[in-house]
Amino acid sequence: MNVKLYLNYLTSAEFLKIGLSVKQDSNDTTEKDLAHTFLHRLMMLDYRVRYIPVREDSTEMINSCFGSEFLSETADDDFDEFCNATVNFDQSKQNNIHPLDVQMAVFHCSDSFLKQNMITKLSQCQYALPLLVPDPFTMDIECPLWTFRQIKKTWKKTETKDNAEVVTMNSMPICKAETPMVSFFRLGSLSVSKSQLMNTLINDRHNTFFHRDCPGSTKSRHLFDGVAEIAWYCPAGKPNDAFNDCVAFCNLHGDALMNETQRIILMQKCSVNVVLVPTLDKKHESFAVIAGLLKFPKPLICLIDDSCDAVQKLKANYKMGLKDRGLPAICEELKRIIRNILSGPHESFQLETMANVSGIRVDEDDELCQKGKSAAMKILTLVQGVDVSKIKDTFLPCQGKLWHDWCKINKGLYHLKGDRLEEEECKKKRELEKIRGNQCTVSCSEVVKSFTESLSSLPPTEREYFLKWTQILVDVLSTDDLLSIRQNYHEKWSEVLSLKKKHDKSDQLQTKQTELERISSKLQSATFGLEHIFREMGQIYEAHECLHKPTLNKPTDWSKYPELAADLMISGYPMELMDGDAGHVPLTWISSLLDEVIKKLGDQRIFVLSVLGVQSSGKSTMLNAMFGLQFAVSAGRCTRGAFMQLVQVSDEKKRDFQFDYVLVVDTEGLRALELEGNSTLHHDNELATFVVGVGNMTLINIFGENPAEMQDVLQIVVQAFMRMKKVKLSPSCVFVHQNVTDVAAVEKNMDGKRRLQEKLDEMARLAAKEEVCQAQNFSDVIAFDVQKDVKYLAQLWEGSPPMAPPNPGYSESIQDLKSLILSKASQSVGVTLSEFKTKVQDLWNALMNENFVFSFKNTLEIVVYRKLEVQYGNWIWELRREMLTIENQLYNRIENEKHDRIELSYLSKEMSKKYEEVKTTMTSYFEEDKDKEMLAQWRGQFENKIIEFHDKQVRRLKRKLNGIIQQKVACKKLDEKIFENELLQKSKELALWLKDKVNDEEELKHQFNCVWKDWVSELTKDIKPIENIDLENDQLLVLVELDNRHWQNLENEGENNYFERFKDFTETVKTKINDHRKSLQHEDQTLFRNFTDEITTLSFHSITSKPVATRGYSPTFLQEVAKTVQDKVTEFDSQWRYVLKKEFTVDLLLYVFDRAEPWLLESHKMFKMNNDAHTYLESKKGEYYNVFRSFCQGNSSAVVLGELICEKLKGSIVEAVCTKTAIDLAGEMRCSFPAFNGNRLNLEKHVLKSLAEKENFKDYITYVYQPRRHVKSFIKNEANKYIYIDHREKAQNILKKNVDDIKNETSQALFVATEEVKTQQGDLEMWLQKFFSLLKDVLAFSSIYSENFTDVNDFDFLKKGIEERLIPVFKDTKRLSLDKMKEFRKQPDQILIKQLCDCCWETCPFCTAVCTNTAKDHSPNKHSVPFHRPSGINGWHITDTGELIIDFCTTKVASDLSFHPQHESEKTIPYKQYQKAGGKYATWLITPGGSQLTYWKWVICRFQKELEDFHNLKFAGKGEIPSDWRKYKKEEAIQSLDETYR
Repeated sequence: MNVKLYLNYLTSAEFLKIGLSVKQDSNDTTEKDLAHTFLHRLMMLDYRVRYIPVREDSTEMINSCFGSEFLSETADDDFDEFCNATVNFDQSKQNNIHPLDVQMAVFHCSDSFLKQNMITKLSQCQYALPLLVPDPFTMDIECPLWTFRQIKKTWKKTETKDNAEVVTMNSMPICKAETPMVSFFRLGSLSVSKSQLMNTLINDRHNTFFHRDCPGSTKSRHLFDGVAEIAWYCPAGKPNDAFNDCVAFCNLHGDALMNETQRIILMQKCSVNVVLVPTLDKKHESFAVIAGLLKFPKPLICLIDDSCDAVQKLKANYKMGLKDRGLPAICEELKRIIRNILSGPHESFQLETMANVSGIRVDEDDELCQKGKSAAMKILTLVQGVDVSKIKDTFLPCQGKLWHDWCKINKGLYHLKGDRLEEEECKKKRELEKIRGNQCTVSCSEVVKSFTESLSSLPPTEREYFLKWTQILVDVLSTDDLLSIRQNYHEKWSEVLSLKKKHDKSDQLQTKQTELERISSKLQSATFGLEHIFREMGQIYEAHECLHKPTLNKPTDWSKYPELAADLMISGYPMELMDGDAGHVPLTWISSLLDEVIKKLGDQRIFVLSVLGVQSSGKSTMLNAMFGLQFAVSAGRCTRGAFMQLVQVSDEKKRDFQFDYVLVVDTEGLRALELEGNSTLHHDNELATFVVGVGNMTLINIFGENPAEMQDVLQIVVQAFMRMKKVKLSPSCVFVHQNVTDVAAVEKNMDGKRRLQEKLDEMARLAAKEEVCQAQNFSDVIAFDVQKDVKYLAQLWEGSPPMAPPNPGYSESIQDLKSLILSKASQSVGVTLSEFKTKVQDLWNALMNENFVFSFKNTLEIVVYRKLEVQYGNWIWELRREMLTIENQLYNRIENEKHDRIELSYLSKEMSKKYEEVKTTMTSYFEEDKDKEMLAQWRGQFENKIIEFHDKQVRRLKRKLNGIIQQKVACKKLDEKIFENELLQKSKELALWLKDKVNDEEELKHQFNCVWKDWVSELTKDIKPIENIDLENDQLLVLVELDNRHWQNLENEGENNYFERFKDFTETVKTKINDHRKSLQHEDQTLFRNFTDEITTLSFHSITSKPVATRGYSPTFLQEVAKTVQDKVTEFDSQWRYVLKKEFTVDLLLYVFDRAEPWLLESHKMFKMNNDAHTYLESKKGEYYNVFRSFCQGNSSAVVLGELICEKLKGSIVEAVCTKTAIDLAGEMRCSFPAFNGNRLNLEKHVLKSLAEKENFKDYITYVYQPRRHVKSFIKNEANKYIYIDHREKAQNILKKNVDDIKNETSQALFVATEEVKTQQGDLEMWLQKFFSLLKDVLAFSSIYSENFTDVNDFDFLKKGIEERLIPVFKDTKRLSLDKMKEFRKQPDQILIKQLCDCCWETCPFCTAVCTNTAKDHSPNKHSVPFHRPSGINGWHITDTGELIIDFCTTKVASDLSFHPQHESEKTIPYKQYQKAGGKYATWLITPGGSQLTYWKWVICRFQKELEDFHNLKFAGKGEIPSDWRKYKKEEAIQSLDETYR
């Protein structure tokens, strides 16, 4: 290993990435992989990391040992060669590396942060740590003091006081510990291993110091000689402790004679010197050193290798022979001597003092390290001298009582009490705002200011030093106090437990529990670390962001806090996700933090791994060992709340995954002692649900194997998974049993898994009852395989702490577990950072409510579904547009008599290409979209919808076109009677007779008019004309039959008076209905209104379904409608508790007739046009006058024919252009107009915006009571505004383009027909047939009889004439007014109405808000709308009062209030369980969420008087409008729509 080449090459950031797995097979490591393997196994706390043999390359060994010629020698020379090879074998060529050379090589090649991490892990492995390290090149000595800074040691000191042994617990950073130090040297070569002797002395079960008999040891050491290592003996407070207090032992590796600097330093710093010498012979080179030591004031223990002498004490010094003595005996004597020395006065050693030693370099003297420390010291200086338990209150005030009060009030928002819910909500919001204001006032203490300034100004390396130093320094502050408080806590907790076991119910138990609570509060106050500073930053940010206030007179920019935290999170720092002290997730802070991470990294995919388990069950230790993380693990500082840490996936590993990072979420333990007696179960359920919900995988950490012990935890966990199933989240899980004694016992593990499975199944059944869900087994709740998804972890320690090393089996188990996790992760796509952010928000918002499942709103799913709705709208538009194009073509063909009947198969074939394109697009969307996993649940549903839509449109078009064909057949019979050729002939004869006689145009017209009347009379002499219909008389006759008494009243009024009243009937009926309705209860009002709307719509549809346009009008149509209305009214009357007067039926019928009259008249007009000979002929008069005039002017037959063709094409061109323009404009608005280019929800938003902008109360009433009618009106108005005002020029350009397209097609048809006839020498009949067949899909025109133009044979002349005459036609068409479109079959607004209004129109049973689902039938999804409105808007009021209801549905369903599903019933249903009311209530999903939408609050305030007058009720008493609502402006109301309906 070339150390110089790789100095500082290894970094923490690179090393902590998830890379290729380290194989447990110790014989499979190459030198190239040695450093990587060493570090990874060390991070997993595998103390066998020192014994990693390097794989030998057999070929190299053979070549180096025997020479290449060996292989070519004959068999006779084999023996000699073998002997020679053996004799000449060069020991130095062995491919062995000393294990501690590996350790030191990695150490030298690491940056300072990885060194620190490495030394901390070596300490946890109970290995000695390098204290003095020679530089491998300069041989300068360095003390790596920085690497010790994270190490804490805990021990129990035993003292005798008053004839009694007192055990005191100590826990502190090892750099601060003042302990005796015993230094060991050897002078020369010895037969006894000094390191082995030291191991036996302090821990005879573990090789704390590496010695010559350890596996892998070699005689040659390149980097380790001269290294002085240090280790601490930490007593457990037991009788068999080797020493009663913590003692440091220092071991100088190599010959101390050769390492003078190190030897002198250790001699000066130690309490006792222990020297091993081969002999005390004065001639030996070690004698001078021994003589010096004897003069030194420190006690000396001299161990002589060649002496058998017993222990001898000379003044303060000891000597002892080693010869013929076993290590245990030597160690016992040595312990006794050291204990004896240390029991008297002695110097203590403190690691920090190494910084003052001259002649060596200390790593902390590095400039960057010092800058980081200097910045951290500023913070320490600020808090020094303040009681630790008051530091947070003094310097971090935003996260204390203020934040806890805010959390409490905020939770209260989801559990409103009392009768005036909205007022209560406003009150709480004011309180929240006040707290935020107070936070702003006290924010940005000097500590936070200094901290954030350092974070923002320091370069990355200095910043990392700064953070490390800050944590180190604040840890030191609280160490002593925390230890004392925790000891006090455990003592008091033991007393409480003892009293509980005795079932003591006295005041003493209550007193002890009160004291316990007080100590718990003090414990929380005394805990102070970096996480609290970050928490303060979060609260400062949330407070200012909430109020949108700048930091007054403070230079620190709070808006930059999320960016600072994001930088740290990206670099691997854990960030608090849930505040454990307040039990709350600061959503604003977390969202902004993740937004900043997304800005810096992009919206990367992550795999979220969360862990859940009992407190102090080793969750954090497991995660740290698995991923090299640094979650807090000490028993004195358990994780509170939840922390998240990003772990990057290495480049070589990314190919195995579909994500870039693993986000590890560590949590506080369930059943935490601090929460005892303080809603523990609720807190645990909340935490478990949240942690399970955010994770793609959850590790369920169980300590031990006893199912009874874990029953409570399993019940909480199973319930959490049950909730995930109900809200359609599907995380995976792995159960981890920690502290298992015999991991390898297969039979035992099988039995344990069986018991776990039984317990899980039992818990699943219990949870199913509580969550009202069907589940018999745990596997019904979540995909779980007990054989694969349960792992056993060996116990962490190999022996009893504090001197026990980690169990190697634990490391193997961790590696095995990590492999399982990554294997499962490789099958997951994870989530994006933005999706994770949204999921956190959704879960927490739902947890705030009492019923999680009922309250959970999966925003991600909603967003994906809304996008799908937009796509669905695009797909059906493509089909609809194609259908319109086909309809247009076929309409022209039918007009051109090219079709006798349209079949479904033909239409399906015409649609097939576009249909397949849409299906392909849809398949691609479901299979390739980034949210394809979530989309999968709706794929079948929407594929069926597309099929249904296609089939429905095809059937509709078939009916429509066959109706047109029937119409055409009737018209064709009329054409046959007219004999068009006779009209032509008569026109021609008259023109020849008048030729040269009449030159005046007026005279020509007069002559033609005279004969035209005769022609019409002659042609229609046997045909009876169709009369106009008398609707007024027919309606009166129907009403007489219905109610003769009412008819007499009408007769008395006089017929004229009656019809005057009838003209204004719409308003009259509305007034009558309103008068009746105002005296009714709201439920009856709604019922009455719905009935009238329903019967009106049904009757109108009944009339408009009659074939009036094709078969004519009949009075029986009105009679049928009257019968329907009468039957429906009678049926309604029998079921309602009020009696309807007879005149109501008459009034209702009049209203229906009034609506139907325009349609009947227009349809009859169309029937008359198509079927009345007189009317038809009159429509042809102008056409034949032009023929007549042309002949009079002496034009040839070709010219006349050309004029006739142009005249027939003229109207058809206009119609074709207008129809195509209408379709194109609808498509243009569908794509570019914001209101029309999204889903149903988007349309709703723009409708509401429009209402607010116009501020017309009548429009609001129409919207509330007749939403579909209002939306249609909105679409029509907006479409007309778009076409005729805002984008008139664009619309005109679309029309012009369509004119050009038809012009080009007409020119092409003229050219092709002419060329083909010329080529085939055809006649006029052939030319006409070809020309019109080429345009059959584009233009509709009536036939021309060629018999009248047999003399036409110059087709080029004909073509030229037609082209010239069409030029002004096309010019005029381009100048057409856009209003011309209104005269034809298709209008853009009607096309859009059909597209946008074919959706769900169900209304909320409480507030009548319309379901915003784009699909009409969206089963199995329930009806929903993002935000409801106060039900008082549509007249709901408090029973037996005149007080309108002000509450939002979303507020009420989270309250304790109840309602009457049926007005006449006394039965009430709690709003929380509204779906139990059945019927319409059961089909709706109303998510609790308070009154978030400002829009409707503004509407109520703006139209309060109008609403009160309309309903004849008041917003008063319990329905009084909260004063806070009146501050909202229209602009804010409209803005709230944008925020809500994104």
